Amino acid sequence: MKFGKLKVVRRHLLQRYEHQPFISCLAGFYSCRWKRYQRRRTEPGKCCCKTRECVFFPLLVGAFCFSLVFLYMWGEAKNDYNNFDWYNYGNLGFWFLWSLVLLVVAAILFMYIALLLVLAMCLLAEGQQLYLHWSHKIGTFLVLGFSITALFILSVLWGDQWKTVRLSFQITAPYLHIGAITIMVLLSWPMALYAIRADKKVVQVVIVGPYLAILLFLFLIPLGMYSPCIREVGTLGPKPALIGHRGAPMLAPENTEMSFQKTIEHGGDGLETDVTISYDGVPFLMHDSSLRRTTNVREVYPNDTAQNAALFSWDALKELNAGAWFLKDKPFSCMGSLSRADQIQAMNQSIYKLSNFLRLADSQNKLVIFDLYRPPEKHPYRHSWINRTLEVILNESGIRPHLVLWLENDMRSFVHSVAPGFQQTMGTKAPVEDLLMDNIVKLNLAYTEMSSEDIRKYAEANITTNLYVINEPWLFSLAWCSGAHSVTTNAVHTLKNLSQPLFLMTPQQYNIMWILTDLASVLLISLIFALHWWRERSFSCCAHDGGSMLESGTYNKFRTELSNMPAVVA
Repeated sequence: MKFGKLKVVRRHLLQRYEHQPFISCLAGFYSCRWKRYQRRRTEPGKCCCKTRECVFFPLLVGAFCFSLVFLYMWGEAKNDYNNFDWYNYGNLGFWFLWSLVLLVVAAILFMYIALLLVLAMCLLAEGQQLYLHWSHKIGTFLVLGFSITALFILSVLWGDQWKTVRLSFQITAPYLHIGAITIMVLLSWPMALYAIRADKKVVQVVIVGPYLAILLFLFLIPLGMYSPCIREVGTLGPKPALIGHRGAPMLAPENTEMSFQKTIEHGGDGLETDVTISYDGVPFLMHDSSLRRTTNVREVYPNDTAQNAALFSWDALKELNAGAWFLKDKPFSCMGSLSRADQIQAMNQSIYKLSNFLRLADSQNKLVIFDLYRPPEKHPYRHSWINRTLEVILNESGIRPHLVLWLENDMRSFVHSVAPGFQQTMGTKAPVEDLLMDNIVKLNLAYTEMSSEDIRKYAEANITTNLYVINEPWLFSLAWCSGAHSVTTNAVHTLKNLSQPLFLMTPQQYNIMWILTDLASVLLISLIFALHWWRERSFSCCAHDGGSMLESGTYNKFRTELSNMPAVVA
């Protein structure tokens, strides 16, 4: 053998020896096999693992996919975390930020499975056989079971969140596409290694075929993408008006005077609330059917804790504190710290009368919209609730009629005849002809019903659209791009600072991003395959000249120990 060839062999063996600490770490964390004699390399053209491991590896991939879906779904559901916590409060009887706990658990489980999968890919790239330790197998089953169960339960109890996920794709799809292409580029390293080392053409086709099919699908998928935020310059409509949902419930106790004052301070364009009528006919602001969550009714009236709020007299309601709970429970995970003055003010909030609420809105020229709750059976105002509410609006508050967005559908024609200045508002979609017949000038829709086409269709008939409840900047950006005229939000103080939609780009900018991503990935994948082909070819040539020293003709079958190298060279 020529001395130059021996130097090449020695260099490759030294590289392999110096690489062992890295492989030991990979195998140690993945298989708990820290010593070299415990590991086995994959023979050229053979499967990367034993039959049992081949069966389990798809479960690991499945756990990764399900945990990723759950994490993405729950991450995008952040807009509605308060609703989730409120639902749990109704069932458990105490307030806790379960939504945040679930997000942390989902993130930890996903990172655990993702780490195992990364270790597996690195071991495959190093030509090592896979063997997942039994403890990790149990962990994989737990993650898979938890993710599937959580997705099933949320789908049954909270199926509308899938609509939120669908909407999120209109914002995140271009960036998810880049992420998917990046993953395919990283996967090309082990794919190229095993495809080139395969000793049969059929095996090479089985390895490379699905990979290339998925890659081609990802290259072409942007052709079917749609996002209202990808639009030409100058076609974006005005920023939607902001209506404070129960005021500013992230800054002050909901449905209190302080909460509405905070909305006004931060530039809100309207105020939203919920109206209940007391037993003696005084309309007041309260969202829940009971007083447990937002007052100290347990302390003042311990025997009437579960009683419907409408069955209390106004004199009894005036005795309750409606703000202390806010400082104790902290209902939003993203709440900032309040100043000492705000804390004192919150501690002294009481239940707010509808008449006072309307006077405040009129003095600040703010729109008002409210859900009007019908009193329960045997309530004195069970059948005259709308008349009593109209009496307060028209005779006691003095608010200008055009500031009232009348949402209640019962007795709508009567209300229109008594108060023609109200802006009649419908809470559901309907044909344009029916809406015009009922004098509807605004739609108040859940954000999950967002559709730029429908918004445009109604706008052509001079019917504006309000979407509720939108708290997250990405969702507000989507509503803005879709043409919504206003949104109801808990986060007026945050959304007011947005000067333009997030993720806004022109079609030309998106096409450039798409094409450059695809071209760069094709170049990198081609280089990776070429590199592996060159390495295998050079090792094969070296093996052909070296004869018995390289045994099987590939660097992965070297058996020579580093300690023997001086003797070989000599």
